[in-house]
Amino acid sequence: MTSETRILPAALWMLGAIGSFSAMAIAGREAGQTLDTFEIMTYRSLVGLLIVLLVITFTGKWHQVKTDRLSSHLVRNLAHFTGQNLWFFAVTLIPLAQVFALEFTSPLWVVVLSPLLLGERLTRIRGFSAVLGFAGILIVARPSPETLNAGVITAASCAIFFALTVIFTKRLTRHEGIASILFWLTGMQLVMGLVMAGWDGDVTLPSLALLPWILLIGCAGLAAHFCFTNALSIAPATVVVPFDFARLPVIAVLAMLIYGEAVVIWTFVGAGLIFVANYINILEAAGRIGTARTDPA
Repeated sequence: MTSETRILPAALWMLGAIGSFSAMAIAGREAGQTLDTFEIMTYRSLVGLLIVLLVITFTGKWHQVKTDRLSSHLVRNLAHFTGQNLWFFAVTLIPLAQVFALEFTSPLWVVVLSPLLLGERLTRIRGFSAVLGFAGILIVARPSPETLNAGVITAASCAIFFALTVIFTKRLTRHEGIASILFWLTGMQLVMGLVMAGWDGDVTLPSLALLPWILLIGCAGLAAHFCFTNALSIAPATVVVPFDFARLPVIAVLAMLIYGEAVVIWTFVGAGLIFVANYINILEAAGRIGTARTDPA
């Protein structure tokens, strides 16, 4: 399949990912009016685990579920559980476009943390992309006593934990398949959610009116990553990432129509810098800029 013919199927998969991420954000905001983030994560993990169990059973991949790296799975899932809780908390507090813009900084944190945790080389180009991206963060957040709040802080913080998730997943994929990773992802995070949600002895059961939002969160979360992974499997990141950034205008329009949120130009300016920073890093990893490298991307 030529590069041109790969673009269309990759774009279609990314449309699915964009729709799924947007649906999860809206469903998370709706569910967050009644449930706390730990309860949302509990029900999301329960729905996800049921889906994963069905898929593994029907595809006959139980032999891929391993138990010899449970500590690595635990560390990865603690990072993801923390980041996802922060993300769900942020979508209830600040404009959805601002949450997405700050979430897009996750790859930049991978650049910063990979030399420490994976032993990868931090090149000058990667360092420049990180600085440029963090300039974008300042534009999006516009920190001041009036604009810096819990929502902005948690949205920015979730990107760090998502970056840690990527790094720990990269370690796991050297030895584990997707079936094992998804099984322990949903299973462990269900236990984490139950422990944290039940810490105060008060777990809110979803009402019939809330149940569709819970199901949407669980299904959309898995669908988003499934679509994104398929897009990356048939087209390079240089093609996929620009489509992923289309999430920002999509969620901005949806938030304006559904919640009456104003479209803030500075969010798009900052997100533009973050996009350029990420794209520079991708081009450098693909060997299109800078010197040839042999270290892992």
